[in-house]
Amino acid sequence: MEALTCCFKKACEIGIVNGVRLPNNGPILSHLIFADDALIIGEWSKDNVSNEVRILRGFHICSGLRIELHKSCIFGVGVPDSELISLASVIGCKSEFLPFKYLGLPVGANMNRISNWRSMIETFESRLALWKASVLSIGGRVTLIKSVLQSLPIYYFSLYKVPVGVVNHLEAIMRKFLWGGSGSDIKNELGFVGMCGVPVR
Repeated sequence: MEALTCCFKKACEIGIVNGVRLPNNGPILSHLIFADDALIIGEWSKDNVSNEVRILRGFHICSGLRIELHKSCIFGVGVPDSELISLASVIGCKSEFLPFKYLGLPVGANMNRISNWRSMIETFESRLALWKASVLSIGGRVTLIKSVLQSLPIYYFSLYKVPVGVVNHLEAIMRKFLWGGSGSDIKNELGFVGMCGVPVR
């Protein structure tokens, strides 16, 4: 992956690939790589996309690591659907439309809308379904909330500003789980309620 990064960096330097310059005189972004997953970013043009594909083929010849184009997808921002489908057929990949998911995060969605946070909330709720609050002590429930539940949304929160409604919903789920024990637990452990908040960016 470091070699592939060097290929794209050199291609941008000599002008055969045009990445996207970030605002405020930021760097040129041409790709993002996570383990064996790559997201290639650039200006929309047939020449630009063709040169990116040539780099991937050259990388395959040199390293033996083949890029499965038929499993890959191409997205266009502000591009007519017909043009997107046409270029995808030339390259041999699938054409997809925004929003899409990359590494579990929605890309191109309006994250100010609470409905677009539904997948994260469902993951949150599915984790809770694995545990039974009634068989855990109050200390066990607090430990799970602080060490597990509060860390689950951080991946989303590190990239997107979370709506207050989503925070309120997650806090309600955690409160319900915390007080899922006996009535004596609730009476004796009211001091724990202040420890269960989700930070807002």
